[in-house]
Amino acid sequence: MSLVRLNDVGVKFENAQILREAFFRLENADRVGLIGRNGSGKTTLLKLVLDQVQPDTGTVTVEPGTRIGYFSQFSELSGDATITEVLDALFDDVHAVERELAAIDEAIAAAAASGGDMDELIHRQSDLFAEMDRIDGWDYSRKIDQALTTLGFNEARRNCAIDELSGGWRNRAALAKILLEDPQVLLLDEPTNFLDVAGVEWLESWFRDFKGAAIIVSHDRKFLDAVATRIIEVENFHLHEYPGNFAEYVVQKQFRLKTLEQQFVHESELLAFEAEGIADRREAAKNASKALGKQLSGIKKARAPRPVDQIITEIYGGLHVKDVLCRVEGLTKSYGDHTLFSDLSFEVRRGNRIVVLGANGSGKSTLLRVLTGEEKADAGSVAWASGAKVVSYNQVLENLDGDDTVTHSVNAMPDSLALAATRKSVGRFLAMFQFSEADLKKRIRELSGGQRARVAMAQCLLSGASVLLLDEPTNHLDLASTQVMERALVHFPGAVVVVSHDRFFTDKIANRKLIFGASGAEPGEIEVRAA
Repeated sequence: MSLVRLNDVGVKFENAQILREAFFRLENADRVGLIGRNGSGKTTLLKLVLDQVQPDTGTVTVEPGTRIGYFSQFSELSGDATITEVLDALFDDVHAVERELAAIDEAIAAAAASGGDMDELIHRQSDLFAEMDRIDGWDYSRKIDQALTTLGFNEARRNCAIDELSGGWRNRAALAKILLEDPQVLLLDEPTNFLDVAGVEWLESWFRDFKGAAIIVSHDRKFLDAVATRIIEVENFHLHEYPGNFAEYVVQKQFRLKTLEQQFVHESELLAFEAEGIADRREAAKNASKALGKQLSGIKKARAPRPVDQIITEIYGGLHVKDVLCRVEGLTKSYGDHTLFSDLSFEVRRGNRIVVLGANGSGKSTLLRVLTGEEKADAGSVAWASGAKVVSYNQVLENLDGDDTVTHSVNAMPDSLALAATRKSVGRFLAMFQFSEADLKKRIRELSGGQRARVAMAQCLLSGASVLLLDEPTNHLDLASTQVMERALVHFPGAVVVVSHDRFFTDKIANRKLIFGASGAEPGEIEVRAA
């Protein structure tokens, strides 16, 4: 029996079509990876299941009594309680059994001392032991500790009020709560965004024992590869299903696109023949039919779009970069008694794509802030080459002007490559980032979070900077935009320093690594250790 069913569902927001003729079934033990462009309707589908959005047409059915757990990347968890208290409260049924067992222990001790009858007490104790086995209550505290430890919670964060946690740590707390609730249907909206590699790998292993069903909105390709049993892509308002994990989706999507391309060619030829017939039969419409025939003929003769790489290299053709862009010598940074890194030295050179890896809280983002001058080091120096322009993606994203248009925002940066490149090249570049003509005219404040991330990334890539500093750049980008960014970074003639937990992304772009907490660095890697 299906736990969730969508039958011929259509959704519109302010006359904008989001979903049309959507059909979907979620069976027990399904692991559905939900992908699609920013704004395509992925989160809307989750909200349909949660009954937070009503369909304009069709029906959404959830099997009565189904327990649903929902994680959003924008956590709503708040309050004065600590995360430890919140998680402990999930096991109230266990605590009730524990309290009764404690009372029975006292009663048995008293009966033993007075020589009273203990048979009824022992029978009840046996029943309670069986109940603890049934609800798996013996090691709940270990489960809580394992979840918090793996998600990076130290003692301070475990014992402070949730309201005192940052947004990222609240997200982790919400994820821990949902996973320990053990729902029958799990809805996850970008669950890996604020996890380090160890946290993502723990979540993957958690899924191996999860008995329920899940719908996972994620851009993390390795995570989807490890977890998903089928992929559903939201495209052109419809749901397209591909059996298997992400790797199998890539192969199947290629075949589907080739089939569609062949269908398009055949349809174009048939339309051309039809236009000729119309021209013969309707002499009065001869001029119009010729124009149509010319248009259709042009479609057949049109050259295939130039490869992505060629468009990118055209943009970067005029960017000249020095060999050595930055020298870092003896860098040390601590917070109180906690040393993040000590005596760190390295160079940033032209062509470097340095990926910074390590556990949450190890100092990766702090290093980027020290490089930009946002934070001061305790010791050591950061010396940038004269004239080397540095751009921080996170600063650009934070400083987007809500009243600015997308076009002006992308083109207005000083030294922007968009000013030197042809309008055609810039247009193609922005089209690869899925900006339509209508999108380019929108105000920044009208955009979704994912669309703003695309604007900020396009700004950085077109900025004319010699060095790009990127802290978790894939967090809010959809798969297509991430792939374009990857190609752009591979061809970028300057240097890139990236903090990322996205293993698929880092494997594709890295040619050097800074590894926090490493042991035994390999060629191309720099070991970073606290003192």
